[in-house]
Amino acid sequence: MNIVQIKYVLEVATSSSMREAASKLYVSQPAISASIKELEDELGFLIFERTNKGISLTDAGREFISYAKKAVAQYEILEDRYISKDSDKERFSVSTQHYNFSIKAFTDVIKKSDPEKFVFAIHETKTREVLEDVRSLKSEVGIISFSGANEGIMKKLFKEYQLEFTPLMRRETYVYVWKDHELAGRKSISIEEMRDYPCVSFDQTDDNSNFYLTEEAMADYDFPKMIKSDDRATTMEIIAELGGYSIGSGMLTGDDVILGGMVAIKLEEEDPLTIGYITRRGSVLSSYGEAYVEELLKYKEICG
Repeated sequence: MNIVQIKYVLEVATSSSMREAASKLYVSQPAISASIKELEDELGFLIFERTNKGISLTDAGREFISYAKKAVAQYEILEDRYISKDSDKERFSVSTQHYNFSIKAFTDVIKKSDPEKFVFAIHETKTREVLEDVRSLKSEVGIISFSGANEGIMKKLFKEYQLEFTPLMRRETYVYVWKDHELAGRKSISIEEMRDYPCVSFDQTDDNSNFYLTEEAMADYDFPKMIKSDDRATTMEIIAELGGYSIGSGMLTGDDVILGGMVAIKLEEEDPLTIGYITRRGSVLSSYGEAYVEELLKYKEICG
C-alpha cells in the first residue's frame, strides 16, 4: 500500500467513473484500475463494486475511505511542512464556519505579526470539515457554532474527536434579507411570515448527518421553499435576485464586501446560537494561534 494508491481510491470514490477520476488525475484509466486492483488484492477485500452501470463503494470500501481520508490529510501536512519548497516559512491555519469575524481576526493577526516569510491558510468550510481539520492538525483553531437542536451531537463529536470547545458568544437568531426586500424595514419577524420566500441554506450534504451539523438555527423547521448553496457570494446573489432570505446570528458590518447589501431582522422564534472556537485537546498553540485567540476574544467583548 502506498500514498498514490490511496489518493487514487479517494479520487475514484468522489467521481462518477474511473474515466472521470483518471481525467482529474492526468493518468490513464488502465493505470488507475490496475493500481486499485493491486491494492484490493493486498487488502484482501474489494473497495469498489464493478457493474455494467458503473462503480460503487462496498461496505468494506466505505470503512476504508474513512481511514484513508485521515491518512492522506496527515501525509499532506507532513509533506507541506517538511518536503515542500515553503518548509522554511512561518505557518498558521484556521478552519471556520461562515463567520465574518473569524476572517477579520485572521487578517488582523497577519497585519500585527507581519512575518518576513509565511504560508497562512483560512478554510471557510463545512462543519464536519472544521472538526476534521482541527483533529488532524490541518488547522490549529476552528470556529464552530451550534443551536439547541444540535448541541448534544456537537458536544458528543467534540469528545469523540478529542477537541476542546471554548464558547465566545451566544447570539439570538436573525433573518437576513436584501436591502430592497419588501420586509427589510421590519424590526422583528416570525418564521411563518417568511413562508412565501425561499430560504437559502448552506449545503452540508457531504454526509448523512447534515441535519445535525448545520451551522444555522431553526434546523428542525420544515421550510416549504429551500435552496442549498455552498458559496457565500452565490447565496447573496440568490437572496437578492429571488427575494429570499437566510438565517444567521445578525452580525453584519457595513464594510463587508459580500454582506454589505444585507439587512438583519430579529426572528421572533428563539433558537440562539452558541459560537466558539475549538482546539485539539492537550495541544499547545503557536504564537500565531495565541494571537488569533486574542483577536477572537475582542469579538466576544463586542458581540457576546
